[in-house]
Amino acid sequence: MEFNIKELIEYPDNGIISKTLIKEDGLNVSLFSMAKGTDMSEHTSTRKAIVHVVEGKGIFNLEGKDIKMEPGVLIYMKENAVHSLKAEENTTFVLSLFGK
Repeated sequence: MEFNIKELIEYPDNGIISKTLIKEDGLNVSLFSMAKGTDMSEHTSTRKAIVHVVEGKGIFNLEGKDIKMEPGVLIYMKENAVHSLKAEENTTFVLSLFGK
């Protein structure tokens, strides 16, 4: 299986577009493209996760700590970690969920 992430990116006028890339054996990999100014309110994931920022800029708040989202940044989250994010410009990231 192979993907060219850059070719899959498309931004909505507002909000978020998500595309599932892989879903098998406890692994779920999705591409999220957020329009500038879009917020994802505070929530938790029941699984371990890795966020890999592909392009754009934003703020990822992980359990009260702000992390700058910019190309190349990799963020690891433990299961049940409280997090939120805001796209300061059009921003794309790959979200990989692991486990059950």
